[in-house]
Amino acid sequence: MKMQKGITLVALVITVIILLILTGVALGMGMSEEGLFQKTNNAVDKWNNKVEEDKNMVQLANNLITENPYGME
Repeated sequence: MKMQKGITLVALVITVIILLILTGVALGMGMSEEGLFQKTNNAVDKWNNKVEEDKNMVQLANNLITENPYGME
């Protein structure tokens, strides 16, 4: 009798089921209210706010230097 090599249908079905479960978990983590996408959007908003604050501070420092370049009153 010749031995056959390969995967069985049961192993293939179990693998597909595991992949579907992992996909569902990953999508749930990404799409939920406090999921990965929402956290990323919050981080981008914070970053943009800090960039604006830094621009304002640089502009303020530039104005102070321009108005009084030698630090003398």
